[in-house]
Amino acid sequence: MSEISLKKYDYIFKLLLIGDSGTGKSSILNRFSDDTFNPAFISTIGIDFKVKTIEIDNYKIKLQIWDTAGQERFRAITSAYYRGSIGIFLVYDITSQKSFDDVKSWLHNIKLHNDEKMLITLIGNKSDLQNKRVITTKMGNNFAKENDLDFYEASAKNNENIDQIFTTTSKKILYEIIKPEKTSRNITNANQSNKIVVKSENKLLKKCC
Repeated sequence: MSEISLKKYDYIFKLLLIGDSGTGKSSILNRFSDDTFNPAFISTIGIDFKVKTIEIDNYKIKLQIWDTAGQERFRAITSAYYRGSIGIFLVYDITSQKSFDDVKSWLHNIKLHNDEKMLITLIGNKSDLQNKRVITTKMGNNFAKENDLDFYEASAKNNENIDQIFTTTSKKILYEIIKPEKTSRNITNANQSNKIVVKSENKLLKKCC
């Protein structure tokens, strides 16, 4: 990682969006990163990603958010991206029983391919389609509690809970997994030196990217 890039942020978090095709993973990502929404369904082919930098308590955090294809034929590609992810968003569609049933399989694959500490968040997307809802909030909440997951319902269309999901998850990762108060944050101030020295974070950055 270049010294120039390190000046722009304190931490890098690799985040992953997974779930069945059609659950709105790309819409969630586009709403958060670009504040846009496209009502047309365009299936992700393979892997796509966007980058956004946020600030939490004066820490600048670069989020690398990977959007994965949900089709069965891309499962092998998707699983290759589990390792190294520090946060995973498991998305289902509240109007689709199948997408909710498949959450178990996705969760199994996560644990099978990534044994590092991470934060997994369950997202019930398309909460704007209340008249078509088949998965109740209670069902999603119960599954999350049973599997020790964070849980949100969201709407990429209405921009409901989208920013909160990413910022709250990032804050929990920072303080519950990274724990900067226990990891010496020895990054010299860019205004004091043209070179940024990373002492205790070398291992951390490698783990998070």
